[in-house]
Order: sequence, then C-alpha cells, then structure tokens
Amino acid sequence: MSVPDPDDLLTGGLVPLAGGWSGETFLSDLTALGGERTVVRVYAARGRPAEAPEVDAAVLRLVRGLVPVPDVLEVRRGRADAPGLLVTSWVPGDRLDEVLPALDADGQARVGAAVGRVAADLAGMPQLERGWFLDAGLRVQPWRPDLPAYVDEVGARLVGWTPDERGGLLAVAEEAQDRLETLARASLVHGDLNPKNVLVDPGSLEVTAVVDWEFAHAGLPTADLGNLVRWDRAPGWVEAVVGAWAERHGHAVADALDLARSADLFALVELAVRGGSPPARRAAEQLRAVARARDVHAC
Repeated sequence: MSVPDPDDLLTGGLVPLAGGWSGETFLSDLTALGGERTVVRVYAARGRPAEAPEVDAAVLRLVRGLVPVPDVLEVRRGRADAPGLLVTSWVPGDRLDEVLPALDADGQARVGAAVGRVAADLAGMPQLERGWFLDAGLRVQPWRPDLPAYVDEVGARLVGWTPDERGGLLAVAEEAQDRLETLARASLVHGDLNPKNVLVDPGSLEVTAVVDWEFAHAGLPTADLGNLVRWDRAPGWVEAVVGAWAERHGHAVADALDLARSADLFALVELAVRGGSPPARRAAEQLRAVARARDVHAC
C-alpha cells in the first residue's frame, strides 16, 4: 500500500466518519486519482498533547498482527500552528453497533464470541505497570486504581444525588475495589472497546478491525470486557463475550463478569460526572441505578 502525502488528502475530500463524539476522524477517498481510501484523524481537540498521534500510532504498531487494526501510513505530532495528524488504512467492515441490533440470538452469540476473543487477546498483552502512555516509546505515567478514592474525589459533581445514593455508590466502589485487588498484573487496554469501535464482516461476523485507540493505556485486564457489556446486555451477547474471555484466561464466567463490571465502574463514574453528552447522561442514569441497588450489575 502506498503512503499518501497528507498535503494531498484534501484532494479526495474529507468525509466525517460517524460513531465518535470528537468529530476528528474522516474518510479520504483518492481512488479516483489512482490512490487509496484512507482514514485521517485530526487531533484538534484542546488539551490533547502534541505526542497524542505518535502514541496512537505506536499502540497500533504494537498490536498489529495480534488483533485486527488498520495500518499506520503517516503520523505527525501537533505543533503550535497545526494539529497533529494520523493517517491509517481504510478497512472494510460494518460498525458492530449497527449490525448487532438486527442479529438473532445465534448471530449475537457468534459475534460476541469473536469480540470476546479480541478483548481476551488485549488482556493477554502484559504491561509492566498501570498508567497512561506518554510518548511514542509507550513510557507509562504510573497510576494506581483506587475506586473508592476516585468516587470520593469526584462524587460532589453528581448533582441531585441523595446521601443514601452517595453512600450506596461508595459501598459498591469498596466492594469492587476488593475484587480488583485480586488482579495483580497490568495489561494493554483499548479504553473504549465497544461495538461502535469494532468493525465486522456482516456475513461471517468476524472482526475486521478495532479502531479509535485514543484512550489506550496500561491498566486492568478486565476493563475492556466491562466496556463491552456496559450497555449491550442481551443474554446471548453477554454470555458469549464473557464466556470467550473467561475461557482464554481461566476464570469462571460469573467471576469474570464481576471483575469486568467492577473495572468498568471507573469509566462509568468518569462519564457520569462529565455531563452534557448523551453517553454521559446515560452513564449517570446507570450509575444511579447501581448506587440505589448497591449492585455493580444493576442497570
């Protein structure tokens, strides 16, 4: 595959790709000029470090051949006068969040097992310590996951909650932290592994690519599993996703699901306190249900 000149990408037009909330990812189609279809990510959001495109490119190169991902074609770090840029190959496939609702129980089970194996592969990629990646060398800024402390820190931003609801959330966080303490190692985490970031072949239901790696980090091995079963809770889907992961890593299915939902509480709280967007509002509703029931599995 030839590497495009990023300065020529606009010749093919940049069409926004649906699925994310950042509005930073575009399809560039140069096939009419004898070129390739490519995907262009522009790192224009405020607060993103200049190294962000290089980190994302390094993660894609790290997992290439282990999980299905696009090829990295070009990467440019951000500058004061220009945003960062990452150009990858275009991979055929339909977004799983568009495919999944139309599947019967057998189809949900088939694709769930395929995605569960991807999550299991990621959880099997060891990291020396937990934290966020800092640069193209994937150096880590260490982070120790402490869920009760995090709930204490941001809980005041859960507007309108009663004292009983806040107490319920803290109790769930403490129980979840006890479970997570049994996970002694760190692994690679996609950080946003859900059906909108998974492309599948609509016929075979095999995964063709995992995309949008901007939240990748070294973290809890069950974090991606928790993300996959956060919103989509059809029994066939959940059983297949968790079953495939549990089989690979030698856990009982029920234990794996407990660990997954416990790890996902970090992301659920972070989303809920952010406010504004539809995912944030949905997370706040689910987190409140968890707090009221004092059950990490509530929804």
